[in-house]
Amino acid sequence: MSELTDEFIAEARERMAKSVEAIRHEFGSVRTGRASPALLDRITVDYYGTATQLKQLATITTPEARLLSIQPYDKSSIKSIERAILESDIGLTPSNDGNLIRLNIPELTEERRKQLVKVVRNIAEEGRVAIRNIRRDVMHDLRELKEAGEAGSDDEHRAEVELQKVTDTRIAELDELLSHKEEEILEV
Repeated sequence: MSELTDEFIAEARERMAKSVEAIRHEFGSVRTGRASPALLDRITVDYYGTATQLKQLATITTPEARLLSIQPYDKSSIKSIERAILESDIGLTPSNDGNLIRLNIPELTEERRKQLVKVVRNIAEEGRVAIRNIRRDVMHDLRELKEAGEAGSDDEHRAEVELQKVTDTRIAELDELLSHKEEEILEV
């Protein structure tokens, strides 16, 4: 393959790896039966008129397996943090003692487990679509190279085959992440 096609494949590899990593991070914010500070990663709090991530406003710890404790740096923000948690999609009710917010993580019901499996499947599908979009973009770039005469049709074909291998590998990686996350959610 030519140097240019190698660059396109390397760029595709890197972008696809970032997509998989983003999905892995997104899976971390989906609740399983255990308490994890990552559950609160997606929560933003209205802090003096600015949308600020919760983890920048407070220390989040897991003192017990089914309990998250949130210690705000600024005690005046405790009501805003409580409101943001209530309005979020995590489905937990905070209890506030004036200094600390506690979130009890209840056992997941069978129905809630099934809903969460649907959520992670949708997240995984978004990841697959992102990877396929990267492949499509790079295929387009490769065709443009060939049409511009900067790469021969053999080079283009070899690059497309290599690109497909990279795509298949990353999608398989996503599917493996998905199956692990599903097992984690369905584990009683």
